[in-house]
Amino acid sequence: MASTLLSPMVDYYNDEEELDSVDEDDDRSFRGRDSEEDTEDASETDLAKHDEDDYVEIKEQMYQDKLASLKRQLQQLQEGTLQEYQKRMKKLDQQYKERLRNADLFLQLETEQVERNYIKEKKAAVKEFDDKKVELKENLIAELEEKKKMIENEKLTMELTGDSMEVKPIMTRKLRRRPNDPVPIPDKRRKPLNYLLTDEQIMEDLRTLNKARIEEGKLYYDKRWYHKSQAIYLESKDNTKISCVISAVGTSEIWVRKTSDSTKMRIYLGQLQRGAFIIRRRSAV
Repeated sequence: MASTLLSPMVDYYNDEEELDSVDEDDDRSFRGRDSEEDTEDASETDLAKHDEDDYVEIKEQMYQDKLASLKRQLQQLQEGTLQEYQKRMKKLDQQYKERLRNADLFLQLETEQVERNYIKEKKAAVKEFDDKKVELKENLIAELEEKKKMIENEKLTMELTGDSMEVKPIMTRKLRRRPNDPVPIPDKRRKPLNYLLTDEQIMEDLRTLNKARIEEGKLYYDKRWYHKSQAIYLESKDNTKISCVISAVGTSEIWVRKTSDSTKMRIYLGQLQRGAFIIRRRSAV
């Protein structure tokens, strides 16, 4: 009986001891967890600090590497061995040579053009000189022919009017003849001639003068008018008959062009008046 009554009490105390033991275990577990958490926090702090130090160290190393690379590139640049420098220098050298080549080509083209212009101007100068020389000679011949014509007309006028140029005797001083001097021979001077023409001769000369003349760029010959580009026959004293075309009418002459070889001839009015040449009309082909 007593043992039966004491049994619940023993169980009670046993339960309290177990509870106290559980509480102590919980306290120990809680304190253990706090200690582990503190350790973990400390570990994380140390890791973060370590990582930051590593980052600074890596950054410093990168800076030093870049600085060293730049110094190395600068040294290579000064020595002329830098790859980028050599690459750009090669391109620059190509551009320089290309520009020189273009300049040489331009110089060559300009030189050839100047030489062509020189040859052209030289030929033009030679041609102009030859043309001026021929023109000068023809002008002088025309002037001389004109003067000759004027002299012939003056002579013919004197013949028509009966004027003559009298040769006056030269006045000399007469010296007294000495006994031993030879007998002087009388001076027989030519007496002036008196040109007297008949009326018929005068009319013939007037007809000769009026046979050929030039007025307003046209030739009046043998009672007919002739103009530039007109087809004619030109006959000479030796009965040579030439087919021609009047190419130009001057003031005292005409130019004719042969139809056979296109050569040109100058015919003066005096030649037509004296009958050295005869002009006849012909039909143009």
